Amino acid sequence: MVSQKGKIVSILFGGLSLIIITLLLLDLIFGSVNIPFEKVFAILAGNEVKTSWNYIVLNFRLPKALTAIFVGAGLSVTGLMMQTLFRNPLAGPFVLGISSGASLGVALMVMASAIVPAFFGVVSAFLGNWALVVAAVAGASLVFLLVALASIRISDSVSLLIIGIMFGSITGAIVNILQYFSEPEQIQSFIVWTFGSLAGVTWVEMQVMGPIVFAGLILAFFLIKPMDALLLGENYARGVGISVNKTRIAVIISTALIAGTLTAFTGPIAFVGVAVPHIARSIFRTASHKVLMPAVVLIGAAIMLICDIFSQLPGNQNTLPINSVTALFGGPVVIWVIMRSRNVKASFGG
Repeated sequence: MVSQKGKIVSILFGGLSLIIITLLLLDLIFGSVNIPFEKVFAILAGNEVKTSWNYIVLNFRLPKALTAIFVGAGLSVTGLMMQTLFRNPLAGPFVLGISSGASLGVALMVMASAIVPAFFGVVSAFLGNWALVVAAVAGASLVFLLVALASIRISDSVSLLIIGIMFGSITGAIVNILQYFSEPEQIQSFIVWTFGSLAGVTWVEMQVMGPIVFAGLILAFFLIKPMDALLLGENYARGVGISVNKTRIAVIISTALIAGTLTAFTGPIAFVGVAVPHIARSIFRTASHKVLMPAVVLIGAAIMLICDIFSQLPGNQNTLPINSVTALFGGPVVIWVIMRSRNVKASFGG
C-alpha cells in the first residue's frame, strides 16, 4: 500500500513532468521568429509547413531545447553528488576543477595559437568546428585524471575538495597569463565562450554529447544507496559495508563525464548545479537520494528550459548569455530557499 508521502511524491513527479513537456513546447514556439503553436505541432508530427519554419524548429530550437534538458538534469545531479560527498551546501559540479580544466583547453586553443602557431594553429585548422570541443574535453580530462589520482592517495574528502579548488586556481592562473599575452580579438572569443550557450549543439554533436551524459547519469543513479549512507558520515558508510574510496572515485567519474562533456559543448554554465539540489530538498522535504536524484533531474531540466526561453527575448533578434539568465533567475530563488530554512545546514541536509 502506497503511503501518503509516497502519493505526494508521485503527484509532484507527475506535475514536474507535465511542466517540462509544456516548457519544451514553449521553447520551440518562442524566439526571434514567431511560429504559431499549431504549426509547431504540425512540424513535430512530420508535416512540411514552411521550409524556413521546419528548419528553425527541427534543426535549431529542438536540439537547443534538448541541450537545455541535458544541461539542467546533468549539472543538477552532479551538484547533488558533490554536496553529499563533501557535505558542503555550496559545493557544485565544478568544485573539482573540471570546468577550469575545460576552460584551460579552450583558452590554449583560442589564445595560444598566436604564441605557438606552429602547433595550436595547425591543430585548430585540422579539427575545424570541433576544435573547441576537443580542447575542452582534453583540458577537463587532464584535470579529472589528476583529481582521480589524488583521490586514490587521499582518504579525506575535505582534502580532496581543497585539491580540486587548487587545480581550478592553477588552471585559472594559466588562463590569465594567456589572456595577458593575447590579442583583443582572441580574448573576446574566449570570453564569449565563457558566457555559455545552448544554441551551438547540432544534431551531429548531440550524438556524441547525449550518450556520454546519459552514461554519467546512469552511473549516478547506481550510487543512490552509497550516497544515502554518506549522508550519515564516512564512518557510518564503512560500517554498513560501503566502500567510501570506490564511491568517491565513482562520483568523480560520473561528475567528469557529465560536467566535463556539458562544459565542452555548451561552455561553463553556473548556478544550476549548486541551486537545484537545495530547491529539490525544499520542495520534497527529504534528504533521500532515492527521491532527490529524479527530483533534481526534473527540476534542473525545467529551470534550464525556463532560462532558455527568457534568454531568447521572444520577438527580439538578440539573445542573452545563458549564464547571466541562470544567475538572475536562480540567485533570488536560492536566497529564498536558504533564508526560509532555519540555517544553511537545514537546507542541505533536509
